Amino acid sequence: MLDVTVIEDAEAAAASLDPTRARLLAELAAGPASAAMLAGRVGLPRQKVNYHLKTLERHGLVELAGERRKGNVTERLMRATAASYVISPLALAAVQPDPDRFRDQLSARWLLALGARLVRDVGSLITGAAKARKRLATYALDGEVTFASAADRAAFIEELTQGVGALVRKYHDPDAQGGRDHRIVLAVHPTVRPGTGADEPPVPEIGAPS
Repeated sequence: MLDVTVIEDAEAAAASLDPTRARLLAELAAGPASAAMLAGRVGLPRQKVNYHLKTLERHGLVELAGERRKGNVTERLMRATAASYVISPLALAAVQPDPDRFRDQLSARWLLALGARLVRDVGSLITGAAKARKRLATYALDGEVTFASAADRAAFIEELTQGVGALVRKYHDPDAQGGRDHRIVLAVHPTVRPGTGADEPPVPEIGAPS
């Protein structure tokens, strides 16, 4: 089972968003189970659970883990293909975000568009690497910093921009034979605290962009 996988197909995305199927995916991420076992957990008839499982299997969201005999019946044990799923903007290709349409480094919505492109591109790279049976070279850095003031945050952003810019200029070689382009995405945003819901957005600082 993969830790996380990206759903790129619109029909697969729709199947995963159905509340009942999402519940079945969560159950199967915890371990293999048959339709009969799942029926008792989710409170649905076995036949209806079977229908949902076949839909999920058709879209590659669940797979056969094994079979077992129970009396005169052979039960299929299913499992989720991943512990969690992310829906790629490719599933909504006609309206997917385009970071090149509006570039504003201080815009939260531009940051969101960059994040969406990151999900789309890395998802496609993972799919291609899996088909080619090759490893995908990536790197990510995640951390937190507490700024004492808005001025400190602005100074941090300035130093970060200058530092990364210097590294890019140092290593970028557009004339390299056999070289491969890599995209760099850096993001700074307020930390979302546990318990903060959509109806309790963080209060922006005076003069902060939205």
